[in-house]
Amino acid sequence: MKRNWLLAIFLGVIMSVVLLGCQKGESSSDDKISVVTSFYPMYEFTQQVAGDRANVSLMVSDGQDAHHYEPSAKDVAKVNKANVFVYSSEEMEYWVNSLLKSIDNDNLVIARTADGLDVEDTNESGHRHEHDHEDTDGEANQESDEKITIQGKADHYHTGDMIELTARLAEKVDYDHWHWYTRESADKEWVTVPNQGGPKFKYEAADESFEVRAVLYDDNHNEFAVSAPIEIVVNNHGHDHGEEASHEHTDGEEGHDHGEKADKDHDHKGDASVEKIEIVGLADHYHTGDVVSLVAELKEETDYDHWHWYTRGSEEEDWEVVSGQGSDHFEYKTTGESFEVKAALFDEEHHTFAESEPVTVFINDHNNHDPHIWLDPVLAQEQVKIIRDALIKADPDGKDIYEKNTEAFIKELQALDKEYETTLKDAKNRAFVVQHQAFGYLAKRYHLEQIAIGGLSTEVEPSPSRMAEIGTLVKEHNVPVIYYQHGANSAIAKTVANETGTKTAVLYDLEVLSKELKEKDLGYLDAMRENLKALQLSVK
Repeated sequence: MKRNWLLAIFLGVIMSVVLLGCQKGESSSDDKISVVTSFYPMYEFTQQVAGDRANVSLMVSDGQDAHHYEPSAKDVAKVNKANVFVYSSEEMEYWVNSLLKSIDNDNLVIARTADGLDVEDTNESGHRHEHDHEDTDGEANQESDEKITIQGKADHYHTGDMIELTARLAEKVDYDHWHWYTRESADKEWVTVPNQGGPKFKYEAADESFEVRAVLYDDNHNEFAVSAPIEIVVNNHGHDHGEEASHEHTDGEEGHDHGEKADKDHDHKGDASVEKIEIVGLADHYHTGDVVSLVAELKEETDYDHWHWYTRGSEEEDWEVVSGQGSDHFEYKTTGESFEVKAALFDEEHHTFAESEPVTVFINDHNNHDPHIWLDPVLAQEQVKIIRDALIKADPDGKDIYEKNTEAFIKELQALDKEYETTLKDAKNRAFVVQHQAFGYLAKRYHLEQIAIGGLSTEVEPSPSRMAEIGTLVKEHNVPVIYYQHGANSAIAKTVANETGTKTAVLYDLEVLSKELKEKDLGYLDAMRENLKALQLSVK
């Protein structure tokens, strides 16, 4: 009996140990930090740093466009539960700011991997424009102007809006003595803004537009860096509803020409009609190639359904009817310029029943800043380090693992850099033609000349004059190949190739995780080596 009792105790202890071990194993798996990454290069860089220490997920996948991606409710929920969110920059992932505004996660570590890196306005050759910087009042030299960039500026503000800006320094220093200055115009003196002693600027918009700049001082109160002035536009959309307020349709106007001017004789029947329609769905800003989707909401019920939408470039221009927009819904693909839009509803006699206030559709392509940092193997190393630091912040216990993994991956990136440098250094023809202006950083790193058919946007087709110019450049540089980015429509590249008697080839910009990349299991290093092989068709 005693022996059975001891055996029972012994078996109980064994089972407890086994169960405890199982529980610890499950806990260990559950204790992995959760990291959400934006698009493919950020995903791979993070995986290389994290190894098996974290659960890393990719948001933009399966051929989706990293620029124009729209995060789902599931994405928001995932980031809300994550420990770390990794992205490159607002210039690349246009949607990041709106995503982060939806997040309620005070413990989330955000890794913006472009921080401290020089997100540039690149020209055709991939180099910074070499024109002289205008010294606004003799205080700032060219070098210091380029050290500070001011971010966060909206296209315009209204009186009473809170202006929130951030001064970003291109290099890391220990100085933290900041001043912000404003002036009414270029011919006025700069005035110090009180209580703005850091890199953040917070200021309530008054009635008039003005300029602002940031200055960082060293320990001796000498200017270390000065930003270029930026203009803060205050626009309260004041409109005179006089002449443009009486657009009256005649009975015979049912099929009018939608290219005609539309502001000659509106008859509002009083200002109240303007307030009956509200336009909803307007975003803070759009990018060239985005589709603007708006809805005109009527504040009272009616059976009228004869709608027209109107656009104009500015208050000084006439309203024009937009063709193909005959309902309360408005859809329009942007072409690069901001514009105003309004909606009008007409009764059965074609008189204006109600009209909205104009709203402004702002186009902001982020000053044509080139966001393709990861295509430079040297800058990619800096992005990897930023990811490492974010993971350590979220998971200090994993510091040794993250540092070891980072060191190993950086060695591979350094080897890749060496391959590019060695392979391309003696080439006599250093120009290459690309459909999409994505390879500016790579071109600058290895002293190449990128000739881009289009710009940074993948949505806008080049003009006929630009196509003709490219044809001339192809002949001048004796370029044998026209490149298009993997996963993109190659029609433009093929058109240029046909007209110039050249061939086409593919370069990977890695913006899209395509089916081919997944099937071939091509990682960042593999794709970049494929790019090197392809470049040698032109650079030789």
